Amino acid sequence: MTETLQLRGQLTLIVWKLTRDDASYSIPQKRLYGHSHFISDVVLSSDGNYALSGSWDKTLRLWDLAVGKSTRCFEYHTKDVLSVAFSVDNRQIVSGSRDRTIKLWNTLAECKNTIQEDGHSDWVWNLANCKLKIDHLGHNGYLNSVLPDGFLCTSGTPLWDLNDDIYLHSLEHNDVINALCFSPNRYWLCFTYGPSIKIWDLACKTMVEELKPSNAFLPQCLSLSRSTDGQTLYAGYSDNIICVWQVSVSAR
Repeated sequence: MTETLQLRGQLTLIVWKLTRDDASYSIPQKRLYGHSHFISDVVLSSDGNYALSGSWDKTLRLWDLAVGKSTRCFEYHTKDVLSVAFSVDNRQIVSGSRDRTIKLWNTLAECKNTIQEDGHSDWVWNLANCKLKIDHLGHNGYLNSVLPDGFLCTSGTPLWDLNDDIYLHSLEHNDVINALCFSPNRYWLCFTYGPSIKIWDLACKTMVEELKPSNAFLPQCLSLSRSTDGQTLYAGYSDNIICVWQVSVSAR
């Protein structure tokens, strides 16, 4: 990964070039303008050429990072867009909104299907035909983040096996989970709440490490992403700082 994204002031995005120098780990390259309200989520395409953002202005935007401009604006949600994602081949886009719908789009900003049911409780959908596949129950509060990883799915503390559609385990925490990410090369799950990042070994069901910034005033950790080799963890905080954590095998 040579580029990363930051939500600047929650209204614009900043594209950073990662130099990995000790003196200056990254250099800001571009600011991306277009949303008129808070940006709630942003992801990179698998080839690193495009970014996708969702906003409280009820829209998604597709960004060409080479030119630093929005190429498509996705409308039709009636409330805040809270979550966005690319398909593996970058040809489909999924968005989740406070209007209680999931929308499936192509990259031309055409909405191909809308999934809407009463009483969301962490559903797994077959996006080929947008039919409900299984309904996973087990939450007793807000559902803030859902992260599928092919064979596993977690939506905070509950963890499910998607092959057998069974509940596996719940992770311990005492606050709202803001973000999660699986390790691409280990059976680890990272999640953040408050100022803390916890790394869990899912096989042993034990905590590997807890990461906190050294600031006297501890900011909230709001976003989380891993490098493709699993060795670097990028965390965005409420004080407008991105912390880069090195996660080595010896940490285990």
